[in-house]
Amino acid sequence: MTTETLSQAPAPTDAQATAFLRDFHEVAAIGATPNHGVDRQAATAEDRETREWFRAFAERRGWEVRVDGIGNQFALIELVPGAPYALLGSHLDSQPLGGRFDGAYGVIAGLHAADRLVARHAAGASGAPGTAQAPRLNLAVVNWFNEEGGRFAPSIMGSSVFAGLKDEAEMLAVQDLRGVSVREALDAIGYLGSDARPEIAAYAEIHIEQGRILEREGLPIGAVDASWHTQKLDIEVLGEQSHTGATLMGDRHDALLGAAKVIQRVHEVTDLFPPETLVSSVGQLTLEPNSPIVVARRVHLVADLRADDRDVVLAARDRILGDIRAIEAEHGLVIHARDFDVRENQFYPEAGLALAEAVTSELGHAARRIRTMAGHDSVAMNRIAPTVMLFIPSVDGVSHCEREFSRDEDMAVGVEVLTEVAWRLVHGALPRG
Repeated sequence: MTTETLSQAPAPTDAQATAFLRDFHEVAAIGATPNHGVDRQAATAEDRETREWFRAFAERRGWEVRVDGIGNQFALIELVPGAPYALLGSHLDSQPLGGRFDGAYGVIAGLHAADRLVARHAAGASGAPGTAQAPRLNLAVVNWFNEEGGRFAPSIMGSSVFAGLKDEAEMLAVQDLRGVSVREALDAIGYLGSDARPEIAAYAEIHIEQGRILEREGLPIGAVDASWHTQKLDIEVLGEQSHTGATLMGDRHDALLGAAKVIQRVHEVTDLFPPETLVSSVGQLTLEPNSPIVVARRVHLVADLRADDRDVVLAARDRILGDIRAIEAEHGLVIHARDFDVRENQFYPEAGLALAEAVTSELGHAARRIRTMAGHDSVAMNRIAPTVMLFIPSVDGVSHCEREFSRDEDMAVGVEVLTEVAWRLVHGALPRG
């Protein structure tokens, strides 16, 4: 642990805060949409442009840049030759017509926290006031590939491969709706890498809350203590293609009608549990042949179920599977449903929570512990390294849409907290094991 007290740590200057906000809003212009959102889906031209911005930021400072075999992008800063890394970051890809804060805030915050930390370390090495003992870890910042999962499913792809939770070859073979594979898409934008992955000893990520708790309570920082259980069902509804005008109603086997009833059941299953216990949705649907005068023969959809309690998710899943059997029988359909992208509850280490709370308090801000309903790269990284996950407020709690918004002043406080967390991480605040 560092011997430097927080009161000796340099406060961020107005110039540093201004520089961060300038960079954040510059990146928000990449893939910008008319209603102030962004559209930077994984491995698109817009995603490439943000990656080039990340690369330029790092190379201007003399940091090493690596890209691994699943497209994860790292900026590496050597403080202790041969030591593993404390890693900061998030993702720069977005949902279609998504928000400019989700993910990108965490990457740009990580880059600026690293920049401030390097300057602080250099000042200490030169014997300036407020010096600290030598760091124990190196520092790195990451832009994870395909966290959003909008173009390529599953989400949290790059960090899951990094953490050994997903097979790299299988993920490279995943195709989007047009039949383009991850491998082909990364190669097309010049980011199918082969560099060695850095050894990670600690991870920290800051993100917008994507909920209303911090805003309602007037708090600038949330320390994430656990994630909700997430379960997806990959559902294929098979009927019979026929003429919408010439086929009698009693002779139809309409896959789209069956899919519509499945979607309704996915929504209604939440009513079986206390309010806000379970969330569920169907966000993607494809149908064949997708003609206005043809009864659909095939529909594919994905149901997303989430709750704090794993047993609630499993009970909802079982109820939906029972409803599916009834819909099959009613309409003469065949419906296949398989479990997909199951993510168990993750509990973040107590030492990391205590670190986040102490840093926030000592910087003169308030924090509370909070659970994340959404998935994040930190959920994967927490499986392999001590992890700190921080939230800042989201206005109205909205995300994955163009109206997503967080205030400049909240973002600036978050970078300040992340910088101090990173400083303590590189000085061994969260020993592994």
